Amino acid sequence: MSNRPLNVTRSILVWPRLFAVILTSTSLLTSFGSQPARAQVSEYCQLSSAAAQEKENLRLSALKGNQDAETSYQNIVQKQAQELQECRTRTWPQVQAIWLRLYPCDIKPGTIDQVMDRIVNRGYNQVYLEVFSDGQVLLPATANPTIWPAVIRTPGAEKVDILAAAIKKGRQRGLKVYAWMFTTNFGYTYAQRPDRQGAIARNGKGQTSLYVVDNGSQLFIDPYNPQAKRDYYKLVQEVLRRRPDGLLLDYVRYPRQAGSDSIATKVSDLWLFSPAIQEALFKRAQNYKGLDLIRRFLSKAYVTAGDVAEVDKLYPQEGEPLWQGRTPPIAQKSILSATDRQPILQWELWQLAVAHAMQGILDFVTIASYPAKQQGIPTGVVFFPDGNQTVGQGYDSRLQPWDRFPTTLEWHPMLYGTCGDGSCIVTQAQRVLSMTKPGTQVIPALAGQWGKSISNRPSLEVQMQALRQFAPQLKGVSHFAYSWQYPESDSDRKFCRTR
Repeated sequence: MSNRPLNVTRSILVWPRLFAVILTSTSLLTSFGSQPARAQVSEYCQLSSAAAQEKENLRLSALKGNQDAETSYQNIVQKQAQELQECRTRTWPQVQAIWLRLYPCDIKPGTIDQVMDRIVNRGYNQVYLEVFSDGQVLLPATANPTIWPAVIRTPGAEKVDILAAAIKKGRQRGLKVYAWMFTTNFGYTYAQRPDRQGAIARNGKGQTSLYVVDNGSQLFIDPYNPQAKRDYYKLVQEVLRRRPDGLLLDYVRYPRQAGSDSIATKVSDLWLFSPAIQEALFKRAQNYKGLDLIRRFLSKAYVTAGDVAEVDKLYPQEGEPLWQGRTPPIAQKSILSATDRQPILQWELWQLAVAHAMQGILDFVTIASYPAKQQGIPTGVVFFPDGNQTVGQGYDSRLQPWDRFPTTLEWHPMLYGTCGDGSCIVTQAQRVLSMTKPGTQVIPALAGQWGKSISNRPSLEVQMQALRQFAPQLKGVSHFAYSWQYPESDSDRKFCRTR
């Protein structure tokens, strides 16, 4: 493994808002033997139920050993792949993706074929396949050199490479298959390792994310920790050996907390209390006064006028306390008293702490995407449109600086607003697009079902129409998730039920 991308520890600090740089209708030809059938396709390139059922009948017959059915099934799969590609080139959006999770039961013959067929039937031409989540990885148990356990641990299936199989079967149907991965959320299993305790993110209250996130399975790591970076880098390398069509980085942030804790207003709210992130923060000091005040601020969450005066006495040969991003007026120390300077320094120390935490996320994205960049595989970053918000003097607890993500990456904002119609989707899209630079590829994610609303969430058609009317320039949209489209099928697959 190259050490080059793992040494991102002294990056230029992205400074928060105080200093003006915010971290801030066609047909498809189908065939059975010599009897071709034409199937109407909707405006979203969806197959008719008759065409979908014809293909499913062929798949089932082929599974029973009918060779003629197998031949016809492969022919229809190939034809529909070609027609889907043609339909999407003339239909908005050109990319219509769906999020998919596979289960151990999916190793059953024909199951992945059925899943991919259904995805094509709904007009999708990309799949975001979950390969790392909840502390498990979609690699074969016998070919998994990562620190995480394999998803499939079924006796006798240790060599089954379901990731490689899904990529192959997706491509046979004209689908591009992205590897969708959790990023700084390493999962509960990582917390069970005694040799990785130092890599776990901690706040100033002595908590890890296991205690502040409701489901108790989310474990966020210190993005500055070298071991965590090495572990994740190796994971990405192993996933990319299967040559997916893209890499999708999710959970690129800190924990999302509830209630008043959803806004970070003091340094103890930040995830700055593990060794590596603190060491990197201290290195941002540019003189001894700066270092001393950073240490005091981190230990107490504030500095007093007495602290400022004491630091002045300890290092009389130095001028103003300095750290990366701080450029105070040259004469400030000689003009202002320690009492006058204290509120300025405390505010700037708070801004430093927030910026440092955010920079860790940005650096981790650089590391995580590097193997894909080397291989020419596109990478996307998933984020909440409001994950980088400021609220008064506080910040959204996720500290997700998505507006600073590289524009060379795909941006996948999750437009999950619920307001009964498409207006809140448009509002979220507007916020994202207002912060993008020209050339940034934005592929919003929507949540919902075709043809019906869920609670206060309108149907996908309503959301798509609203988004298209507001931003017709968008080339791609994704839908969360396959499990929402086919809830019974997803549940059956999850628990190995047959009907």
